[in-house]
Amino acid sequence: MIQKAISKIVEKNNLSKQEMTRLFYVTSVFSFEETGKENRERWQLGVELLNNAKTTSDAEIILLALEIMGSLNIDGIKIQLSHAGILKALLKELALSADKEARLLNQIRDGNWKSLAKTKSSNSDATRLLSLLLELRGKSSSFLENLKSLPETSPELKTELNNFSEITSLLDSLNCRYQIDITSARDFEYYTGICFQFMVNEEKIGGGGRYDDLVPLIGGENTPACGFALYMDPLINLAKPKIKQDTESRVFISGITATPDIIKSCFELAQSLHNAGYITELDFSEHRSEARWMVTIQQGSPPFIIIDQSQNKTVEVPSIASVIDMIGGSA
Repeated sequence: MIQKAISKIVEKNNLSKQEMTRLFYVTSVFSFEETGKENRERWQLGVELLNNAKTTSDAEIILLALEIMGSLNIDGIKIQLSHAGILKALLKELALSADKEARLLNQIRDGNWKSLAKTKSSNSDATRLLSLLLELRGKSSSFLENLKSLPETSPELKTELNNFSEITSLLDSLNCRYQIDITSARDFEYYTGICFQFMVNEEKIGGGGRYDDLVPLIGGENTPACGFALYMDPLINLAKPKIKQDTESRVFISGITATPDIIKSCFELAQSLHNAGYITELDFSEHRSEARWMVTIQQGSPPFIIIDQSQNKTVEVPSIASVIDMIGGSA
């Protein structure tokens, strides 16, 4: 399990005694697959933030995951938020027997939240709160504030509601849209605080949350932590290339003579154009291209000769920035 591997790294490198630490990984993982038809080996990337229990860390990892997916031009990402601490506090309030609680947890892990809604308890206040939370869908942090004000809320539950409300308020201030759905958490026994999932067209493409108890659970010191994982197979299918696909924006680069300086300049220009989103082709022969733009690099000043083949126009410019400005302004 990735989190256990992270925990071993924490202990091996004595990270639990250090200041806030950020780790990332890209690796293959193996998951349980009950049908026997799917590939059990899957690739994922993830980030873990250690030694910080503040809500700003929870917001940071959510925003970082969104930034990564945004860099892949993935549209329609929906964030589902839940909170394991609230659910655990409520379960404690229900005061179920050990056997009944174990059966209930197994049913929830299988996605059967109706079993929780049907749970009978002698604590009517807890049952009422449970009903309110399970019906919570698409609400803002203001609804959590209303729950906190209920007189029957226990101190432990109020603490967890405060934590959830603080995180959602922070996300609100950062214009991060989300949907609160307490039932979206599956492995909430593993998490201790906020849980989140990233969905596109009802497909889960990633998720994570806060798991402050993991390192102590395997014998380490108290180490607050939160993190996320993104699943690479759906990401690859959903990603859209940034490169402009319009053939009008293709750029052909060549050098009049293949000296080391000119070769270096050709590669530097190609990289800059790639970063700006253009398709480029390098050639050090006298080959001509059907691309609209041809850039030839020469010794002397100005070094860049730009040919706009669609306009039959040639311009000499002094720098890579000037090349990009002219192509971008005319494309």
